Amino acid sequence: MQKSVSRILCALFVLASAAGAQTVIPLYPGVAPGSSPESYPEKQYFSNAWHTEVVSNVTRPSLIVFTPPPERKDGAAIVICPGGGFMALSIASEGTEVAKYLVARGMTAFVLKYRLARTGDDATQEFLTLYADHAKFEEMRKQVEPLAAADGLAAVAYVRQHASEFGVSPDRVGIIGFSAGGAVTAEVAFHYSPESRPAFVAPIYAGGMSTDAPVPADAPPMFVAAANDDGFGLAPESLHLYHLWSAAHKSAELHIYAKGGHGFGMREQNLPTDHWIDRFADWLELEGFLKK
Repeated sequence: MQKSVSRILCALFVLASAAGAQTVIPLYPGVAPGSSPESYPEKQYFSNAWHTEVVSNVTRPSLIVFTPPPERKDGAAIVICPGGGFMALSIASEGTEVAKYLVARGMTAFVLKYRLARTGDDATQEFLTLYADHAKFEEMRKQVEPLAAADGLAAVAYVRQHASEFGVSPDRVGIIGFSAGGAVTAEVAFHYSPESRPAFVAPIYAGGMSTDAPVPADAPPMFVAAANDDGFGLAPESLHLYHLWSAAHKSAELHIYAKGGHGFGMREQNLPTDHWIDRFADWLELEGFLKK
């Protein structure tokens, strides 16, 4: 039965790719583990508060697949986790635009829509209100982050398990995440199993993650980036991740920009942070995940 489902998914993927469409794959066959059935719908809209396209109310995690042309494909893949304070996903600047950049360079990309807190008409405005009350925000985060982290681990495991269907190597599947998505990425970096081990990890201005666990003995290489003027004060957490990897004698690269603020993602600000993605591509080439 599992093989039949895999063949059907693969066929749908090929047909959608040929038509130039995006394929969306449910991460779980039914209700996500640890969640109860929910009736409220997922929502995508332009946020005036964040000035970008966002997704809210994710209850059924999924992967949006972006695949390069066959002649460009290099066998590597990446799971992309947008940020948004566990209340929304900055789906364009920290998701699909990152995917398109990397796909143009030969990677197969999977934008992960992981589980979020339930919100009303405008999740981004609710985030600004809730974040002002630190205790209430932390209460929400502690409830939602474990579910989001589980989705990150499941996403890496899913892509590795189905690697042959996407034309990638199971040992060349990495993960990158931004802000809350960076926290998901960091949790994956510390808590993977053999089935969900990422080939590389890239927490970008990550915050709120737990770093009490030891660095794994076979920890993958890590790329870290943040801005010193991050409005949420997250640069020290990025430094901490780098120091943990470095102290454990694991491969790590760190970029702390003087300016860029929080959530620079793929935004153009006429600042050096506009080119962090190029430095990431350089690092992927150095580590052997992108062809020169």
